[in-house]
Amino acid sequence: MIKLNLFFKYLSSILFLLVILLPKIVFLQELVDDRIKKLTLQLRCMTCQNQTVHESESEFSKDIIKIIKNKLKEGKNEQEIKVLLVERYGEYILFKPEFNNKNLVLWLFPFVLFSFSFVFFIFHLKKK
Repeated sequence: MIKLNLFFKYLSSILFLLVILLPKIVFLQELVDDRIKKLTLQLRCMTCQNQTVHESESEFSKDIIKIIKNKLKEGKNEQEIKVLLVERYGEYILFKPEFNNKNLVLWLFPFVLFSFSFVFFIFHLKKK
């Protein structure tokens, strides 16, 4: 009888802990899933035509998602994971390239083109 009471005490304690801890574990998993989704929406699938890693069903995308999960478990933040992926696959993997000296022309070209077009348009209007 004493062993049975002790068993029920342990069982009730375990159930109590599960009831308290299970929602927290589920919540933490949802946070990790949200971080993975947020990051994979910013990355381009290298085998698909301009699809995000999140949208793609290719093996490449599945591998990238595994890499991201592992790096998040290691405690890496999103920026560190992006740097790792850019080092491995090049800057093409990012849908929005970072603003730096290497791609300054990429960011400034639309403004330069617009400025030249505007000047040409004004010059052409004055000519008439």
